Amino acid sequence: MKRLLLSILSVLAIAEFVLGTFANVFIVLVNGIDWVKGQKLSCADGILTALAVSRIGFLWGILLNWYATVYNPCFYSSGVRTIVYIAWVVSNHFSLWLAVSLSIFYLLKIANFSSLFFLHLKWKAERVILMVLLGSLVFLICHLTEVSLKLKMKMNNNEGNITWVTNLEHILHLSDMTVFTIVHVMPFTMSLMTLLLLLFSMWKHLKKMQLSGKGSQGASTKVHVRAMQTLISFLLLFFIYFLSRITSIWNSNNLQNNSVAMLCRVLGLLYCSFHSFVLIWGNKKLRQAILSFLSQLKCWVKENK
Repeated sequence: MKRLLLSILSVLAIAEFVLGTFANVFIVLVNGIDWVKGQKLSCADGILTALAVSRIGFLWGILLNWYATVYNPCFYSSGVRTIVYIAWVVSNHFSLWLAVSLSIFYLLKIANFSSLFFLHLKWKAERVILMVLLGSLVFLICHLTEVSLKLKMKMNNNEGNITWVTNLEHILHLSDMTVFTIVHVMPFTMSLMTLLLLLFSMWKHLKKMQLSGKGSQGASTKVHVRAMQTLISFLLLFFIYFLSRITSIWNSNNLQNNSVAMLCRVLGLLYCSFHSFVLIWGNKKLRQAILSFLSQLKCWVKENK
């Protein structure tokens, strides 16, 4: 039964990896081709492209961890483990903060507030995004510092008595939980605030439309709804990913090779894979490109049949 469950989770993980890699490579290719053709990429397209690149690295990190943990433990030497872990931390950081930056950019470009401060931020949207990304590097440095200290402590955990080793494990768990929570709660809170502001902006817009007798169906309403759909999907998927990672860290000693650990990794892949498709569908250029690709693929299949 356990072997069957592991096989099912492995199939799901591979399927999510393939779909997620396809979606992110598709985003990079479409925007890359436009850039090569001489068309200037918008700020949103630039963020999407960087986000897709970071998520490709994130997906490969999870897949390598899956392979080493489940099928080939010998592959995970201390050197390989360190490289994969650091690569995962970096890709996870940029994947998260670029998604937050995209949410903030949507807010600044779509929402309508009369506040002078908001109008100033709206005018300087690209600079605001740059400052957010630069500010997020503080979290990355803290996370990498904690990771390097943890790896050094683990290398030396055989020295000393059993009590010292046990205390060391408790310290590592506590530091993992603390740093991971701080690093992830801040961007989640910022995305949630962005969603609430967009909801408030749409409410004001609908109220204004109703008072003017124009109804609620309009281009601005559709843009608001599409942006909120993207944000809600990101928040839901990220919350599931956050819970799975917390579970994995909290029980890291007991979850090295069981079904709960595998399920946590599957949920981690789901977060990056499915949200990338949501981003494609929410972007007009990418949506048209993938519909064109699917149409051509359908014709090719029919011709070969």
